[in-house]
Amino acid sequence: QLQLVESGGGLVQPGGSLRLSCVVSGFRVDYYTYGWFRQGPGKEREAISSIRGGTTVYADFVKGRFTMSRDNANNTVYLQLNSLNPEDTGVYYCAANSRSTWPTLWAPQYDYWGQGTQVTVSS
Repeated sequence: QLQLVESGGGLVQPGGSLRLSCVVSGFRVDYYTYGWFRQGPGKEREAISSIRGGTTVYADFVKGRFTMSRDNANNTVYLQLNSLNPEDTGVYYCAANSRSTWPTLWAPQYDYWGQGTQVTVSS
C-alpha cells in the first residue's frame, strides 16, 4: 500500500520561502505520477504541480514561484515555495496517480493522498 507523508509547512512572512517534503513509502517514487495540491480557507482544492519522469507541469498561478522536484534516492517529492503571499495560505497535499503515464493537474485521477501540511503566510 502506497503511503504519502507531507511535512515542512509552517508560518512564514510574506515574501518568505518554505520547502515541503512528501515521503513516499510502499512504492518507488520514480514510478507513478505525483502532484501537489492545496486548499485555502473557504476555497476549493486546486492543483499546483505534477511530475512524471523528467517532465513537470505547473498551474498558471504558480508563475515561476514554486518548483516541484523528486529525489529517487530518498523516495521523496518536494515542493519549493518562494515569494509567498497571504493568498498562498492553506493546506498543501501530496498525491500519487497510478493511472496516468504523464503529469496531470486533474485531481480526480489521483488515488493516493497524504494528510496535508499547513502553510500560513502572515506578517
